[in-house]
Amino acid sequence: MTSNKKIYFASDQHFGAPTVDKSRIREQKFINWLDSIKEDAGVIFLLGDLFDFWFEYKKVIPRGFIRVLGKLAELKDSGIEIHFFVGNHDLWMKDYFQTELNIPVYHKPKEFTFNNKIFLIGHGDGLGPGDTGFKIMKKVFTNPISKWLFKWLHPDIGIRIAQYLSVKNKLISGEEDVKFLGEENEWLVLYCKGKLQQKHYDYFVFGHRHLPLEIAIEKKSKYINTGDWITHFSYAEFNNNQLSLNYFKI
Repeated sequence: MTSNKKIYFASDQHFGAPTVDKSRIREQKFINWLDSIKEDAGVIFLLGDLFDFWFEYKKVIPRGFIRVLGKLAELKDSGIEIHFFVGNHDLWMKDYFQTELNIPVYHKPKEFTFNNKIFLIGHGDGLGPGDTGFKIMKKVFTNPISKWLFKWLHPDIGIRIAQYLSVKNKLISGEEDVKFLGEENEWLVLYCKGKLQQKHYDYFVFGHRHLPLEIAIEKKSKYINTGDWITHFSYAEFNNNQLSLNYFKI
């Protein structure tokens, strides 16, 4: 990266919730943000739950989202590096982004180094202690047999059922899961502290919580949660020196 380029992080857009039509205003706002950063962006990290539901059949993907997909294709073709981390709502993503957009897709947190700063980046679901119910559910959903059975449903039926269940997720419909729990109860904070026992990281960057957070884990290590594009319209920005949280107001 050149010194005049920045790195951007955003997550939890949940396009499609509660319906494709009703999420279109948020989709356009996100596209406006992408347009606003395209001149100085060197790398863009999308940290999961871009879609409220996503499933890749062999020849079919869910209808909608063409505007954001087209914008990502435009930015990628212009030379901006883009990375995508699968979230718990779009965990059935396979190789569509890779083959159609040339955007790599990751299913687990991954380490990156920029300007001698070490980042650990991911969506954030299922990390740290607790949340046993979700971890069990994720194993069921990601099981090859479960995915094989689902793909035999006609897309008109399978996608309708999945979208209904996805929108019912309490991170979209409720408020109890988007309140700060205190450092001692924030499982991603506890996860970061555990990782620091193994290796130094300058920055941990995750989504999933739908709550913008900036917490010093140690004197030289920071955890940032990128929030969401439902309520906060928040993102993180690394200027080759520091990582900070910002909010898109336009």
